[in-house]
Amino acid sequence: MPEPRLLYIHDPMCSWCYAFSTSLQALQRDLPPVIGFHYVLGGLAPDTTTPMPLEMQQAIQQTWRHIETTVPGVRFNFDFWTATTPIRSTYPACRALLAAREQGPDCETQLLRAIQSAYYQQARNPSLLDTLEQCAAEVDLDTVAFGRALRSPEIEQALQHDIQTSRNMGVTAYPSLRLLHEGQQSAITVDYSTHQTMLEQIAGLLNPG
Repeated sequence: MPEPRLLYIHDPMCSWCYAFSTSLQALQRDLPPVIGFHYVLGGLAPDTTTPMPLEMQQAIQQTWRHIETTVPGVRFNFDFWTATTPIRSTYPACRALLAAREQGPDCETQLLRAIQSAYYQQARNPSLLDTLEQCAAEVDLDTVAFGRALRSPEIEQALQHDIQTSRNMGVTAYPSLRLLHEGQQSAITVDYSTHQTMLEQIAGLLNPG
């Protein structure tokens, strides 16, 4: 049988995924070595260059405020909404992570953190390729290879594969965790405050009774 696998289904421009990042890093650190960890991109919003409607901007800002009051230590830079032209398009950032993945799994993780920092802390727009290429340079990726991959049909195919994988698992919200073990898929309850509850749930599924 294949090793147990923990799938993290997310989007780099999902604010709840950003809120989960500290707990996720602790979970990855303490995950038993027998469990393989894999990112799956859900793809929140397809490609567009149309500015985000004002009503949507207000709704997302309200989500940010809600997160700040419910998840300890999470803060957002609201300058984003005036310093840039918000665009409801997350597919470019998703492709960027897949392009980074080609340079190694650690590269994907590093670029994810750089994109989230650019968006939520530095008021930069990850819907734009220029921002994504700047983030790749900041984490010392091979920027020529990254730029080529970012625009390639192969990366687009990989993104569509991830999106379909997410849908096939019945994922409807991000972030989500799924444990695959002995032919079974189990949803792991996302805990924004502590990773210990997730570790305990995973241990119970691996060693029932």
